[in-house]
Amino acid sequence: MRLPIETPVTGAPLVRAVSRWQLVGLSVNDVIGSGVYLLPAAAAALLGPMSVWAVVLAGVAVFLLVLCFAEAASYFDQPGGGYLYTREAFGSFVGFEVGWMTWLARIASVASLANGLALATAYVWPAAGEQGWARALIIVSSLALLTWVNVVGVKEGARTAVFLVVAKTLPLVVFILVGIFFVDWSRALETGAIQTGNLGEASLLLLFAYAGFENAPAAAGEYKNPQRDVPFALLTMILIITLIYSAVQLVAQGTLPGLAEAESPLAQAAALFMGGTGAVLMTIGAIISIFGNIANTTLIGPRYAFALAQDGFGPRAMASVHPTYRTPWIAVIVQSSIALALALTGSFVQLAMLSIIARLATYIGTAAAVPFLRRKYGAPERGFRLPGGPLIPILALLVSLIFLSSAEAKNLIAGAIALALGAVVYALRRRPPAAAPTA
Repeated sequence: MRLPIETPVTGAPLVRAVSRWQLVGLSVNDVIGSGVYLLPAAAAALLGPMSVWAVVLAGVAVFLLVLCFAEAASYFDQPGGGYLYTREAFGSFVGFEVGWMTWLARIASVASLANGLALATAYVWPAAGEQGWARALIIVSSLALLTWVNVVGVKEGARTAVFLVVAKTLPLVVFILVGIFFVDWSRALETGAIQTGNLGEASLLLLFAYAGFENAPAAAGEYKNPQRDVPFALLTMILIITLIYSAVQLVAQGTLPGLAEAESPLAQAAALFMGGTGAVLMTIGAIISIFGNIANTTLIGPRYAFALAQDGFGPRAMASVHPTYRTPWIAVIVQSSIALALALTGSFVQLAMLSIIARLATYIGTAAAVPFLRRKYGAPERGFRLPGGPLIPILALLVSLIFLSSAEAKNLIAGAIALALGAVVYALRRRPPAAAPTA
């Protein structure tokens, strides 16, 4: 039986408007971003000729995490994602810390991506790459537009995301389908030694490229059939992403000599086998990809704040649903406002690094939560259950800890400070009104 999703402030229900394939589009849109346009050169610089195999291996590692999210999502039809899963498994404090860290990561992500959008636009409008009105105009206009879209309605936000995922994926597909005929296979599939000193940095780079999948379950209260559709979308997404990333890396490595030193690897590679038109196409693709990431994070991020506010954390107004549009409009506006301030001042850089630690908190929490959720609720009625008992959650937990061990000390310290600040917010929790059951 589907449970009603209501806010303790207005009692207005969130509207379930997002279909299965729109959710797939949202999931893919949240992962494919600026990372895929920078990944080939950075991976080649860090891992040399083994970069293609490393991209594939990273996809397999992230697949273990996706499987854990797929089962956890099968138990709930309410918003919150990793926050909800860890809260139900380990209690309100652990759940809050995961939700808090994840929301901070969403804010930092929007801020950094807005700046990245200005930098990408600088290829055709050089003034946008420097401090000044042009850069500010791109940042303000992009955030204002996407904030309005997501206040007006979740269906509009989802439709925008689906359009953007098609628009951002098409240049990559063209790059792969054309470039594959120009690949030097001896170079593309070359093997060699890896400098072990680069493994930590390379691991976090690859994780960053695949990150974002954890956002899909966060708006489950607005999906038509979340307990079935979220697992389907997550599994479909990771297959699509791994295939695209691996093929892009293969073509880039096989067509562009000196890939490791390339500033715009896909545009430079495309210029070799498609001419100037190819370079322009990949530049446009990069702009659309970044804009799409901002769109998705503006849609998904406020749902974390909304879920936290429903449980008594932060201002009560953050749990408000717009009486007409049926969206968590105040949470959307608050997130965009904070991100805008960070983007315009440029102080988002360290927060962007913090987002990696925050995501790991979500991954660790969800992987650890799956066996407890299974014991608490039994087999999911409508969704997905992992084979092999606790084996996959344990492997996913180990993968997350390996990634965490690769982080620099300053980033771990920043994460610890954020967790401590979250503990203060938790201690100031207001008493929430009686809530509906959570499973």
